[in-house]
Amino acid sequence: MVRESYDRVADNYAHMVVTTGIGDIRTHPWLKASIDAFADTVSGLGPVLDVGCGPGTVTAYLAGRGLDVSGVDLSSRMIENARRLHPECRFSVSSATDLDLGEASLGGVLGWWSLFNLPRDVLPQVLALFARALKPGGHFITATHVGDEDLVRTEAYGGVPVRWTTHKWRPEQFVDLIERAGLRPVAELRLPSDEQSGPGLVVMAERPA
Repeated sequence: MVRESYDRVADNYAHMVVTTGIGDIRTHPWLKASIDAFADTVSGLGPVLDVGCGPGTVTAYLAGRGLDVSGVDLSSRMIENARRLHPECRFSVSSATDLDLGEASLGGVLGWWSLFNLPRDVLPQVLALFARALKPGGHFITATHVGDEDLVRTEAYGGVPVRWTTHKWRPEQFVDLIERAGLRPVAELRLPSDEQSGPGLVVMAERPA
C-alpha cells in the first residue's frame, strides 16, 4: 500500500521539489549543514547508500560533493523521476527491509526523512542492518518527524489519495533505537514546526571502530 501511494504522488512530489524548493536541502540551511557535515565525515570511507531517496535530490547533491553514492527507493515511479532529473547518478528500486548489504561494505548510509513509514517493530531491524553494513568509522544520518502519534495520511501533495502511516518518535526514543542497533550517536539537531511540517529531528551516528 505504501509503495502504491508513493508511486501515485511521485510526479507531484518531484515537481514540487523542482519548482518550489520544498524538500530540497539547499533551501534549508540547517538541513544542508547536516548533509554537508555527513559528506565531510564519510568522504573517502567508501560507498554511500541513500535509502528512500525519492526523486534523488540528496543523492545528486552528495554526488556533486564527490561521494560514491547511489540511491534506492521503494517506489519505482520515484526512481523513474530520480533517473530523469539526475541521469548522472545510480538509482535502483528496493525496500529498506529487502536490502542485501554486505557487512562493513559502506562508508555511509542515509535514511533521510524516509524511515518514518516503517512499522515500530520493523525499524530496529532496519537500523541493525545499516549498522552491520557500515564500516567501522562509517556514519549513518537520519531525519524523522517528532511526536507520539501514528498519523494516517489519506491524501498528499496536491490532494492525491494515499494510504500510509507516519510513525512519529520522541527524540530520546529514536536515539535509543539507534544506540541499540550498535551505533554511537555523534550529533543531534532538533527542528521546530514550520509552515510545511511539524517538529523534526536529525541524528548522525557512527559504527564504532
